[in-house]
Amino acid sequence: MKRKPQSPPADLGAAGIVSSEILENAKRSVLNEGHKATAKCVVCSAEATPTAGEQLCWVCRRLKISAWRDADNQLSNQE
Repeated sequence: MKRKPQSPPADLGAAGIVSSEILENAKRSVLNEGHKATAKCVVCSAEATPTAGEQLCWVCRRLKISAWRDADNQLSNQE
């Protein structure tokens, strides 16, 4: 069974559903998102969280936490 063709979404600003001021602010915020300066991971140079103090991407951060956990387990097993 074939799908029915969908009509393109209506322009919400033209219909008066969303005020033009809110619509313009939303458009500006979307355009500015691509121009944000992103921090680079110090290990692999991937995109890192700019708010994190350690400047690691999520993968390297997980590996670091995992390594800490393994080191703690080894120390407790030796005792």
